Amino acid sequence: PACPTFFQSPSRSRRRDHPPLRKPVPAGTRPDIMATNTSSPPKCVALLTAGGLAPCLSSAVGYLIETYTKESPSTRIICYKSGYKGLLLGDSIEVTDKIRAQAATLQLHGGSPIGNSRVKLTNVKDCIKRGLVKEGEDPQKVAADQLVKDGVDVLHTIGGDDTNIAAAALADFLATNNYPLCVIGMPKTIDNDVVPIRQSLGAFTAAEQGARFFANVVSESTANPRMFIVHEVMGRDCGWLTAATAAEYQKYLRNHTLLPELFVDQERLGVHAVYVPECNIDIEAESKRLKEVMDKHDCVNIFISEGAGVRDIVRELEAKGVDVPRDAFGHVKLDAVNVGKYFAEEFASRIGAEKTLVQKSGYYARAAPANETDRHLIKQCAELAVKCAFKREAGVIGNDEEKNDELRAIEFTRIKGGKRFNTAAPWFTDLLKSIGQPLGAASGH
Repeated sequence: PACPTFFQSPSRSRRRDHPPLRKPVPAGTRPDIMATNTSSPPKCVALLTAGGLAPCLSSAVGYLIETYTKESPSTRIICYKSGYKGLLLGDSIEVTDKIRAQAATLQLHGGSPIGNSRVKLTNVKDCIKRGLVKEGEDPQKVAADQLVKDGVDVLHTIGGDDTNIAAAALADFLATNNYPLCVIGMPKTIDNDVVPIRQSLGAFTAAEQGARFFANVVSESTANPRMFIVHEVMGRDCGWLTAATAAEYQKYLRNHTLLPELFVDQERLGVHAVYVPECNIDIEAESKRLKEVMDKHDCVNIFISEGAGVRDIVRELEAKGVDVPRDAFGHVKLDAVNVGKYFAEEFASRIGAEKTLVQKSGYYARAAPANETDRHLIKQCAELAVKCAFKREAGVIGNDEEKNDELRAIEFTRIKGGKRFNTAAPWFTDLLKSIGQPLGAASGH
């Protein structure tokens, strides 16, 4: 089903002022991606989504169900509810004939139709605390026993690097106990930070939706003189989403009908700064530059990654004796750090802001349905995932940057998070040049 989009799909434009959305290198000749399969279909497959939301989960579940229904209608499909939580508790949904027939409906929705959770199977203490296993139980063994009980041959995990690495560890655990489980992952993260995958699922949509969000918020610049708006964008260690969102918004603004004789002009409504984790922020130099913007246009609008400068902020907080909370995977909970608020306070007095507004687009952007560009990539990944399931070929499906962008099942041993955004990309340096911002020195994050 068609899904309306707010912006023109960047894949149809050759401009250098936005991230190029290249079509994936297909695995085999489309549309018959399954044509070369000569192996046996699995008797039972399980689907599982985990981690934070991204605009790909519903779409991926839908395409997997549709592809299995077309290629192997006899394969039983179950979905574990709320990710690894459902696996540990034996809580699953059977994919019925009605669900199969209506699976295309999932292309119209965001979120996960089977639920998510953040559970780390090797964090025994956390699993016990949350009531997922009993004292003395090994979560990996509990999960393995459930997979054996359900007769699962192939487990499809849709998640980020933590989700897929956990699934691979679970498969290794089962292999040592002579149970051959094949795990096939699909890379979900709006941060676009999985090594060595060129483009993670849902990131294109998140950038588009973040720009849509700011297209409304920016009108607040007219609500008060000397208005300072901070748009905080998701992205723990990678600035791709913040940069892509800013580029998408600027592109939209250039194509929008304006009236510069009044307050409806590109200089006032545009982006004045973009800060990402990969670059240090020179507070004093940027304050001087942004004060000139404030004096001239009566407002300042900045885009900042939620992970920009976070290590320095955490060190500062811990030096003051503040206990900074972390999740089950050991990641700092970024809501507790509140990067947008921190830098809003750092800049506000320096640039002479009369009123400051911090707005976060993350939850709005990550919960959206996948757009056309993402659905194209998700469909190809789902089709290849099913093909790999027939061959019991494990790995994470994605365009492998280290193998000429080939769409393939990438070995789990090569999957890791924390891929840095390439701040030397021409579309990003052009963006900074257009707003008069120098590229900051590389950070040591």
